[in-house]
Amino acid sequence: MKPHIVPKMTVKSTGTILQVKVSLVESSPLIWRRFLIPVDFNLAQLHNVIQIVMGWQNKHLYRFEINNEEYGEHESEFEDEQEVKPAPKFTLSDIANKSERFIYDYDFGDSWHHEVLIERSFKYDDNYNYPVCIGGENACPPEDCGGVPGYKEFLAHLLDEDDGDHLDTKAWIGGFFDPKTFDPNRINQDHLWQKKWLGHH
Repeated sequence: MKPHIVPKMTVKSTGTILQVKVSLVESSPLIWRRFLIPVDFNLAQLHNVIQIVMGWQNKHLYRFEINNEEYGEHESEFEDEQEVKPAPKFTLSDIANKSERFIYDYDFGDSWHHEVLIERSFKYDDNYNYPVCIGGENACPPEDCGGVPGYKEFLAHLLDEDDGDHLDTKAWIGGFFDPKTFDPNRINQDHLWQKKWLGHH
C-alpha cells in the first residue's frame, strides 16, 4: 500500500510545531520515538511520519482512535461498526484541541497499538527541517511477526543459537537483527527529509 497524502487546499502554516512521542504499547523494553511535526499536517501525513520514524513499511491498514472516534483511510468492514472518518481531512490542530493522548493502530492482524502523546508546542523555527525525529529507543519489530507476543518469540529464537528455530528465524529476517538499534539521524537523512511533504518544501 503506497503512502497516500492529500494536500490541504490552503497551504498556510500556522507557525506552530508539535513535539510528539509515540510508544509501542506493551513493548518491553519500550520501543518509542519522539519527533517534531507541523500542526497543519493532517492525520494521513501523521500516519506516514509514524510509519517512517517507527520503521514500519506501510503494508497494512491503520486507524487512529481519538475520543472514541476512528480516523483512517478505509471503510468500516461491518455495518454495525462506527464510521471511520477520513484521516486526510483532519489536521493535528483539529485533534490537539480535543485530546493530547490517543491511539494509533497499525496492521489489524498483528494489532500493533501505539500511544501517541502530544507533549508540547513550539514556534516554527527556520533552522529546522520538519518533520524531524529527535529521539527514540530500540528497533522496530519486523512486519508480520505476530504482534508483541510474536515479537517476543522471534527474539527468543533469534538470540538463542541453541534454539531449534534459530537458523530459520535468522534466515527469515535476512541474517541480522539488533533489537536495540535506533538512529534518528539515519531516519531523518534517509527517509523523512527525502520525502516531499505536500505543502511543506
